[in-house]
Amino acid sequence: MEQIKNIGVLGAGTMGNGIAQVFAQAGFSVAMVDIRDEFVQRAFNSIKMSLDIMIKKGKISEEYAKDAFRRIRGTLDIKDAVCDADVVIEAVPEEIDLKKEVFRQLNELCKPEAILASNTSTISITAIASATTRRDKVIGMHFATPVPVMKGVEVITGLDTSEQTLEVTKDIIRKIGKEYYFGRDCPGFIGNRQLMVFLNEAFNVLWEGVATAENIDKGAKISFNHPMGPLELADLIGLDVVFDCLQYLHNELGDRYRPSPILKQMVASGYYGRKTGRGVYKYEQ
Repeated sequence: MEQIKNIGVLGAGTMGNGIAQVFAQAGFSVAMVDIRDEFVQRAFNSIKMSLDIMIKKGKISEEYAKDAFRRIRGTLDIKDAVCDADVVIEAVPEEIDLKKEVFRQLNELCKPEAILASNTSTISITAIASATTRRDKVIGMHFATPVPVMKGVEVITGLDTSEQTLEVTKDIIRKIGKEYYFGRDCPGFIGNRQLMVFLNEAFNVLWEGVATAENIDKGAKISFNHPMGPLELADLIGLDVVFDCLQYLHNELGDRYRPSPILKQMVASGYYGRKTGRGVYKYEQ
C-alpha cells in the first residue's frame, strides 16, 4: 500500500476525538465524522482543551498545537470523511449490529485498498469483518483511554486479516508514538476482559455501601498506584460504554460480567459520566 496520509475517524466521542488528535499530532490529515454537529463541535472543544493542557505542561509548542488542530476537519457526511481515507478507524458505540452496519457502509464507500480498523473494546473483529467483502483489510485497533496520554494500543487480527494489513497497522501505530500488543479475537480481548471485571466490582462495592465513591477511587490510587480510580475511569470512558461492554461480555462469557445494579440505574437515568456532566461524580459542562 502507498504511504498512509489520510485518516478517517468515525465517531467524535471521547475515543474518536482522542484518536483524531493523536493522528493529527503525528502529521496525518484527519476527517472526523459524527451524526450531529453538536457532537463534532464538542469533539473540537475537547481536542483544543487537550492541546492547551499539553502546551501549559511544556510538552508541545503553541505552533505545533495549531498545526495539529488545522489537520482535523469535521463533517456529518460519512462519504466525505472516508472516500479518500487510507485508513479508517471506527469508534462508534459498542453495539455489534451498529458496527456491522457501519462496516457495510465503509465497504461500499472506501477505496478498495483502504484498511478498515475498529476501536472496539469487546466485539469480535471476525464478526465485524463479515459485513464486508474485504475481510483481509479489517483489523482491531483498541486505544487505551485517554488516547492522547496513554501509550497502549491493543491490536486484534480477525480470522481473515492479512499479514500486510497487520504490518501497515503496526507501522502507523509506531508513527503516532504509541506501542502495540496483540490479543486473540475473543470477547473482551486482553484489556477489557480484565478491566470490566474491575470496574464492575467497584460499582458493586459502591452499591453495597462498603465505601463511598471517593474512598473506592482513593484506595485504587494510593494502594494500587493507579493514576485514576475505577469509578473516575468509568466516568471518563462513559458509563453507557462500560454498560454496553459488560452486557456483551455477560452474554458471551457469563455471570461474572453481569452489570452492577447501580451502573444500570445510572445509565437508565442518562448519567453517562464526564460527557453528560453527571456520572458517579458531577462535572461542570
